[in-house]
Amino acid sequence: MDLKRVVGAIVGLVLAVLGLLWFLQGTGVVRMCPVLCFADCECVEGGSRFWEIAGAITSGIGAILAGVSLRRGNG
Repeated sequence: MDLKRVVGAIVGLVLAVLGLLWFLQGTGVVRMCPVLCFADCECVEGGSRFWEIAGAITSGIGAILAGVSLRRGNG
């Protein structure tokens, strides 16, 4: 397995997990308060359609990137 495929798979996996987290936050399943905050930050209560959609798209792109990276050169 070459370095390009490994890096692509790792980046894809990170994107997929991050997208899943955003999706779960957008649907209101996961609630987290900001970790780093430089102003009057508050925990966001309830779901957010924007983060639900952004998470689904990001997770899908990450899964595709990881899949393509792992399949490349095996056929």
